[in-house]
Amino acid sequence: MRGWRPLALTLACLLGASTTVMARPQAAKAPASAVGAAQARNKALASFQGDLVSVLAPSADPQRLLAAALLARPLLGQAKIVTFHALIDRASHGDGAGPAVSWARLADCDPNTQGDCPNRNALAQLVQQAPDNAAVWLLQLSQDINGSKKDDARQDLAKAAGAKLYDDYSGIGLQALAGTVSTLPPPNATIDPNSAAGAEGVQTLIVFGSAAGMPQPALRDTAQYCEANAPKDDGIKDDCLKLGKLLEWGSSPLARSLGLHLREVLNADPGQQQDAKNARRNLIWQVQNFAALSLRAQNDKAQSQHLLALARSGGTQMSLVLAALHDDGIPTDAPTDWQPGKPGNAP
Repeated sequence: MRGWRPLALTLACLLGASTTVMARPQAAKAPASAVGAAQARNKALASFQGDLVSVLAPSADPQRLLAAALLARPLLGQAKIVTFHALIDRASHGDGAGPAVSWARLADCDPNTQGDCPNRNALAQLVQQAPDNAAVWLLQLSQDINGSKKDDARQDLAKAAGAKLYDDYSGIGLQALAGTVSTLPPPNATIDPNSAAGAEGVQTLIVFGSAAGMPQPALRDTAQYCEANAPKDDGIKDDCLKLGKLLEWGSSPLARSLGLHLREVLNADPGQQQDAKNARRNLIWQVQNFAALSLRAQNDKAQSQHLLALARSGGTQMSLVLAALHDDGIPTDAPTDWQPGKPGNAP
């Protein structure tokens, strides 16, 4: 889907702007002292994140172990018992471990080994745990497409289209992290002396940065599958449109963007096409403004506290974005004269 790819890239980049976990000097050409201070803070942040992992690791609670695993995932040189692999494996065997843990376990694999990612055992478990989640079947669709299993891929699409919801469990990951990040107070060395956000700014940085470690399904494969097959097969077209409606109410902005694009491209009704196009414009507006709020939180204690409170309350990534905008008085519909990428239109 030609129009969806740049939109997906835009959304991914904007969401990435709110999940930076490294301290950086503000100026493009920072003096050596500022670079050194940022490097020292990065080292302190990584050390503090490792301390959080060590404190959470002895727990038997799957949610605390999920948080510990996500915190450990980007860290280097971890002891074997506090690596992402060890922690997410323990979480998967804990009492009450749900599909969110299995979803995170998809990343417990070697990307350099062909066919090892996503974790096959985790995907098989998800099929059993969450058969009504379209995200699971889109993962399976991607696997079968890349394995040239055409008949299986067709069945995966039908199961995804007939699912009850789309959830990539990022909201649960955020909730687990936000609920445990205050276990230890951030050391002074982790706090940016030029920021008014204080300890809460550090916690927000760690929570939203670590939550980015939750896996994402290869939605591009779904887009390509519908693009290639829907024009030639009415049954596939119907399932792609049905899936699109489900994705429009999905848990993430990226999923919603694909759902809206499927409606815009595959629906023959010009009114539906224009409505989907307008909704996609509003979606980019929402994500851009949320990214701006996230950046503001790095220097605003009240904003940091509010984002952490929203994350602790649960829900999905999309519901958190909308709640943050609502609470800040930002409309979810873009102004009529606003267009993505137009100079002077950045929030």
